Amino acid sequence: MHRFETYRIFARKLMKKTLVIGASENNNRYSNMAMQRLLNYSHPIVAIGKKTGEAYETEIRIDKPAINDLDTITLYVNAQNQKAFYDYIIELKPKRIIFNPGTENPELMEKAEAVGIECIEACTLVMLNTNQY
Repeated sequence: MHRFETYRIFARKLMKKTLVIGASENNNRYSNMAMQRLLNYSHPIVAIGKKTGEAYETEIRIDKPAINDLDTITLYVNAQNQKAFYDYIIELKPKRIIFNPGTENPELMEKAEAVGIECIEACTLVMLNTNQY
């Protein structure tokens, strides 16, 4: 195998497809900052928000699309608003869910961990900045 092909395979493994729930076009919102930072680190993103829109050439959707090869879900909606996503999140089978500050939810964490999804209470922005993503 050619060295460049080996690098491409390695680089693909580092890219973690991420679903941002609570996405916003408003660049003062943490979800928006996370979208920008994820893309800067070459992580492909899918974005779901309260209303449709676009940020960083990424469509913000209001539906619940099927997503293949999902690594991470990062939450920017409070525990009450997460209830509408419980079944969807479990069906997507992400490797992990990041509960950003203000989104902590023991009920969802218990459901997710019961099916083998890692749950982390952390800040996506800090994780990216400290190479812990």
